[in-house]
Amino acid sequence: MSVPQPPEPIPGARLLFSLDPGVSHLNHGSFGAVPVNVQRVQQRLRDEMEANPLRFFTLGLVDRITHTRRHLAAFLGADPDGTALVGNATTGAAVVLQSLGLRPGDEVVTTDHGYGAVGYSVDRECRRSGATHRVLHVPLTATDEQIVEIVRAGLRPGRTKLLVVDQLTSATARLFPAAALVGVAHAHDVPVLVDAAHAPGMLPVPVGSIGADFWVGNLHKWGYAPRGTAVLVVAPAWRERIEPLVVSWEQPAGFPGNVEWQATLDYTSWLAAPAGIWTLRSLGVDRVRAHNAALAAYGQRVVGDGLGVAPTDLPEPGGAAVAMRIVPLPAGLATTVEEARALRGRIAERLAAEVAVMSWNGRGWLRLCGQVYNSPDEYERLAVRLPALLAQR
Repeated sequence: MSVPQPPEPIPGARLLFSLDPGVSHLNHGSFGAVPVNVQRVQQRLRDEMEANPLRFFTLGLVDRITHTRRHLAAFLGADPDGTALVGNATTGAAVVLQSLGLRPGDEVVTTDHGYGAVGYSVDRECRRSGATHRVLHVPLTATDEQIVEIVRAGLRPGRTKLLVVDQLTSATARLFPAAALVGVAHAHDVPVLVDAAHAPGMLPVPVGSIGADFWVGNLHKWGYAPRGTAVLVVAPAWRERIEPLVVSWEQPAGFPGNVEWQATLDYTSWLAAPAGIWTLRSLGVDRVRAHNAALAAYGQRVVGDGLGVAPTDLPEPGGAAVAMRIVPLPAGLATTVEEARALRGRIAERLAAEVAVMSWNGRGWLRLCGQVYNSPDEYERLAVRLPALLAQR
């Protein structure tokens, strides 16, 4: 296998962020990082809100939210009339699940690559309704064709009321063939929720081309928006059935307004989100995507070499645009969620490096991200220092 080369840095990109320079921030995928200019836009909005709260909330706020929604939907290639702003992808998934009207005998199908919090949400709705949550195992090395066949075989027409699949998985950094999975499910009259938490800003796939009944994605990860900014996109056939988690004054307006309006929520993160898209565009969307994916691939190879992992044992993400990669940890490490959290904390404290440590199917994995504020030497330092820390069990 050829050795990935680190990309050329994007001049000045590091200065756009207020991150602690004494820490290697290699985990952009968890909470993102808000550029300084976007922070300032949000602060001006907060200043406006606090200068006259009554005016801010009662004069034109719904129109401003609508304008923001349309701007973000256009960037994502989504129908603005079917797009609602929500706090995060997990919130959007909860809205969908409690709107389905599940009954005893129904089932929701997910895969074992799914996001844990969404799995908890599925479990809760199944407990409430008497439905069943069934999880399909998808091997880490499965090809797109094999993933499609696993899902096809796992559907039970008439009983499966929802298929939940990730566009890009969080735990395993694997790109799933979302559009193909939607096609298979629809052939069996099964609606699909695509969890695309990491897609906005990273992946160049227009939402409309996937054809999902429901699609949720975060703007505060790879879209440089303030945290708490995400979208729920709903196909026309489902919009009248969507019920918000919080009922408030926009309930008569129906979707998407009834989902967005949550009384005295701080809406400034949403209103500032277009500034994040502007920042991404000013750097060059394609340039940023290529840089981040190449840097993540380089980091995976360097850290893998440091841990003695053969290049052939480094999982492929399934797509060239993916800016997250995983590295297998030595056997016996981070085999549980609790152990993974503890190890992440040790790495942060002792190596001044923020990474994601995942426990997936009884194996520990290190997830690395690439972002414009990162440099190759950060991964190189981690590769040199990490083996000694892992040896201290």
